[in-house]
Formats: sequence, C-alpha cells, structure tokens
Amino acid sequence: MAVTLTERAAKHVTRYIAKRGKGIGVRLGVKTTGCSGLAYKLEYADDLAPEDVVFEGHGVKVLVDPKSLPYIDGTELDFVREGLNEGFKFHNPREKDRCGCGESFRV
Repeated sequence: MAVTLTERAAKHVTRYIAKRGKGIGVRLGVKTTGCSGLAYKLEYADDLAPEDVVFEGHGVKVLVDPKSLPYIDGTELDFVREGLNEGFKFHNPREKDRCGCGESFRV
C-alpha cells in the first residue's frame, strides 16, 4: 500500500509549511459527499495521530487515516498549473468514475 507525491507537489507543500511556520506534512483522506459518493480531503497537518498511516516522498510526509486508505491506495498527489489556475491533482488508479463537476468520485 502506498500514497505518493510528485516532486512538484512536495516542493509546494514544503514552501507552504515554511510560510505557515509550522506543520509536519499533509493529511489526505476521503469523505462521503457529492453526486458520485466520495471526495478527497486534503489539509496541512501539524501533528501525527496514533492511527495515521505515514508515507513519505521527497522529504514530505503524507498522513492517511486507515478508513480512507482502501479508497486512495496507489494515489499520486501532484501540483499542477493550468492557465491561471493551480492546485493539487489526484491520480487515483482505484477511481472508476468522476461526477461532471469534478467534485466527487467513486471506486
């Protein structure tokens, strides 16, 4: 089982944590919502919970709760710029369908 992040994503997280002045990485999970059923949750993490599964890439920790892991196992987190927009993009091999608005997915 693994969750990875690209070098671009790691650089963005590292810069943002330095700007914030605190943090140990990012917390990635899923929540039930939207028309397809699941949505990604991504937030900066300041501490490690006892149940967290920890992955590390390019010097950045990715913390995942055990309930979310079956839905996002194998996911690669990237940071992309498309025109004037920029943000995180999830490349999840378990994703079978995505809703039209792009807010939710199903596995």
